[in-house]
Amino acid sequence: MSHPVDDLTVRGMSLTASLDESSVAAGPGEETALPLRVLNSGPTVEEYRFEVVGACAAWSAVEPAVLSLYPGDSGTVSLLLRPPRDSTVPAGETPFGVRVVPTGDQTGTVVPEGRVTVLPFTETTAELVPRSSHGSRNGRHRFAVDNRGNTPVTVRLGAQPGTELARVDFADPELRIEPGRAEFAKLRVRPAKRMWRGTPVTHPFQVSAVPQAPAEGQEAPEPVLVDGSYQQEPLLPPWLPRALVVAAVVLIALVGLWYALLRPAVKSAAREAVTPEAVRSAVEADPSRSPDGGDPGGADSAGGDSAGPGTDGGTPGASSSPSPGPSADDGSANAPTSAQVRVSDTVGGGANSGTALRVPAGQTFQLTDIVVQNPQGDAGTVVVSAGPETRVLSLGLENFRDSDYHFVTPIVVPAGGTVTMTIDCRRVGRPVGAPTPSRCTESLFLGGTMKPATAG
Repeated sequence: MSHPVDDLTVRGMSLTASLDESSVAAGPGEETALPLRVLNSGPTVEEYRFEVVGACAAWSAVEPAVLSLYPGDSGTVSLLLRPPRDSTVPAGETPFGVRVVPTGDQTGTVVPEGRVTVLPFTETTAELVPRSSHGSRNGRHRFAVDNRGNTPVTVRLGAQPGTELARVDFADPELRIEPGRAEFAKLRVRPAKRMWRGTPVTHPFQVSAVPQAPAEGQEAPEPVLVDGSYQQEPLLPPWLPRALVVAAVVLIALVGLWYALLRPAVKSAAREAVTPEAVRSAVEADPSRSPDGGDPGGADSAGGDSAGPGTDGGTPGASSSPSPGPSADDGSANAPTSAQVRVSDTVGGGANSGTALRVPAGQTFQLTDIVVQNPQGDAGTVVVSAGPETRVLSLGLENFRDSDYHFVTPIVVPAGGTVTMTIDCRRVGRPVGAPTPSRCTESLFLGGTMKPATAG
């Protein structure tokens, strides 16, 4: 059992151990030696071992680690204190003890105690994240300050732009950082003027972290300086003018496509929709629209003017109220008229004809619209005639599937004349998704105005 005599000396039954000083200061990264005296007051030779106890044991040692003494002799060993220069050992006072253990009689162990004061030190590093930024309005960075010292530190943040064309602003002017930790400060770089177009401009700048002195009377550490840059980009991207030109070209191309292809196709589809079946359905729904319906206003309103001998009351190239087939009115008005014929022909069997319209006596027919359909994709020829001597169309079947024609100047078919379609089949087409038919088959749809014949 040990008995402390004072702060420095501890006596046992056959052992006395004492420290030269009860407290000592140790600088981080340095070695401090504290003498420890041992007296063998026993009757026999004794060997002593030494162990450091307390928080400083990890960075302390006793040299020599073993000491042998004759009875009545004394010896001195050194307690070496080596606090590391990092944030793992905080600054301040730390108690410790040195256990002196006799190898022969361990019950006589004594533990002289003392205090070591670890001196403070400051070490800071800094990093700019990212080092370079870019943007049209501002650049954003984070300034990371790391406290590698053993005591809390307060740093003042500052910035110095490289030119007058940019300004650097911190969100917080100071940071307090605990040992072994890092804190981040946000900063923004703003250009003095906006740039709408042109080449990007680089603005260099420098930021600093100035630590305060860790204690009164000590010199403040050197400030930490970090360089950065901000690239100011134009508000309008360089690809915008080219994109506008491309968009304008595409728009012009779409407008041209509409007028060149899509609009005629829409008109053609609308005309093809006016079939004899549709006309019959319209006449059945409103008999007054028929030329034979007895309502003079039907024909006159369709033509737009009253008709009489020697007067053309219709509008060439238009049909506002088609009739279900070849017909004529009572001779007092024009009558929009439509007709259809379907002709089939076998391969090698010679030409085959079909009559679509026969003009009644006392009337003339003004042909304004023709639609020829080849739905199977047959090969051969098709001829549309108006009377025995007037050939209106002569087409190769392999060149079209649907073809429509509209005449500004009507083709006049006199009384008794006929509109016929003649086909000569050379090869039967094959519709998609259907078996091959045995004959060529084409359809003709025509439209125009039936008018009273003009008196000679």
